Amino acid sequence: MENPTLTRDANVNGLERTMPGAARATRSENLPAMLLLAPFLLAFLLFFLGPALQTFYLSLTESSLTRTSGFVGLANYATLVQDPSFWASLRTTFWFALLTVIPLTSIGLLMALLVHRFVRFQSWLQGAFFLPYVLPISVMTLIADWMLQPSSGVINHLVGGQRAWLSDVNWALPVVAIGTVWWTVGFNMLMLLAGLRNIPAEQYEAAALDGARGFTLFRAITWPALKPVFGTALLLQLIASLKVFGQTYILTSGGPYNTSRVTLHYMYETAFTQSDAGYAAAIAIAFMVVVIALSLLARMLARRTA
Repeated sequence: MENPTLTRDANVNGLERTMPGAARATRSENLPAMLLLAPFLLAFLLFFLGPALQTFYLSLTESSLTRTSGFVGLANYATLVQDPSFWASLRTTFWFALLTVIPLTSIGLLMALLVHRFVRFQSWLQGAFFLPYVLPISVMTLIADWMLQPSSGVINHLVGGQRAWLSDVNWALPVVAIGTVWWTVGFNMLMLLAGLRNIPAEQYEAAALDGARGFTLFRAITWPALKPVFGTALLLQLIASLKVFGQTYILTSGGPYNTSRVTLHYMYETAFTQSDAGYAAAIAIAFMVVVIALSLLARMLARRTA
C-alpha cells in the first residue's frame, strides 16, 4: 500500500525542482513584451514624468525664465486660488469645450454613418471629410482668418454686412470653435467609421429578416455596438478641447478684452510675457489636475451608461 506521507513529500520535491525552470520560462516569455514596452517607458520617464516633476518643483519656487530666487512652498497656489484671471480663463476653456465636444462627436458620427452608407463613394467621402484634419494649425487659422475678414471675407459676403467676427465679444470664441469643429471632426469620423465596420453584417441581415428598418436598426444594433467607441471619442475630444491654445492664440490673441483667453494662453502669458515661471508652473499643475479629474469623471459616467 502506498504511503501518503512519502507520496506528498515526493510531489513537493518535484514541484520545487520544476519551479525554477518554470520561473525562467515565464521570464523568457515576458522578455519580448518587456523589450517592446521599454521604448515607451523610457519616453514616458524622459518626456512626461520627469518634466512633470520638474514643473511641480518649479511651482514651489519664485522663479523667472532665467533664474530661481528661492523656495516659497504653496504660496503660488494660494495666489492662484484668489486670482480672478485664472478662473476667468478656466471658464473660457470650459465654454470652448462645451462648444466643441458635443458637435465634434455628433457630427463625426453623422459623417461616419454617411460614409458607411454610401459604399460606392466611401473613399471620396472619407477623403473629403478627413482632409481638413491633416492641415497644420497655421494653415487652418490662415483660412479661417481669410474667411472672417470684415470687408472681403466669404462669411460676410454670404450673410451680408461687414461684421468683425474675431473682434466681437460675443462671437470671437464661438467662431474659433466652429473653425475647430471643421478642422478636427475628421478624426472622430475615422474612429467611429472603424467602429461601424467592426459590427458584423449578419446582425443587420438577421434584423432585416425580422422586418427591422431605418432607425430601428440604428437603435437596436448600431448604437449599442458603437457606444464604447463613441465614449472613447468623447473622452479624447474632451481632453483635446480642454487643452486648446493654438487657435485662440493665433486668431484672437485672447481678445477682445480677454474673452477668448483660455487657461493655456494665460499660462503662456504668465511665463513668457510676465516672466513668472514659478506661477506659470502652478497654473500648469492646477490645470493638469482639473483635466485629469474631468477625464476620470467622464470615464466613470461613460461606464455607468454603457
